[in-house]
Amino acid sequence: MERKLGVNATQRIALIKNQASALLWNGRIETTEARAKEVAAYVAKIITLAVNTYADTVEAEVKVVDAKGKETTKTLVKDGVKKLNARRKIMSMVNDLQEVKGFKESKPDFKKRTKAIKYPLIEKIFDEYAPKYAARKEEKGQGGGYTRIYKLGFRRGDAAEVAIIELVD
Repeated sequence: MERKLGVNATQRIALIKNQASALLWNGRIETTEARAKEVAAYVAKIITLAVNTYADTVEAEVKVVDAKGKETTKTLVKDGVKKLNARRKIMSMVNDLQEVKGFKESKPDFKKRTKAIKYPLIEKIFDEYAPKYAARKEEKGQGGGYTRIYKLGFRRGDAAEVAIIELVD
């Protein structure tokens, strides 16, 4: 049964989407217990989709002509149809967060580091989380269980039960 979370449907979808994005980006967030349970189910669907499709890649040979007219062949690794579909579906399920410049990182270094990354959160899901949780699935023989919820007690002011939700290592 879906919880209403005290808001209308569009606000509820936006709230879950924002919190899922923050959880996937940061690894843990603090929120109310009801919201944490909804976000856990939502994030489980996203990670399962990524785990099931992250290995679907296609290699293609491409001929490249440089400025001097010399032809060379390059091997490009592209997403297969299942991974591409999953990537697009996940892009609709999360808000893509952008990289933040480091505290003592210079602007040219930041641009150089982030030049090739167009969608940082999506890349993080497919490059970090999917292989990690796929290996965990092979090791333990089960999928799921990607999040953990710790109850912290009641919030002062409105007495809402507060919890921390985090991604399992």
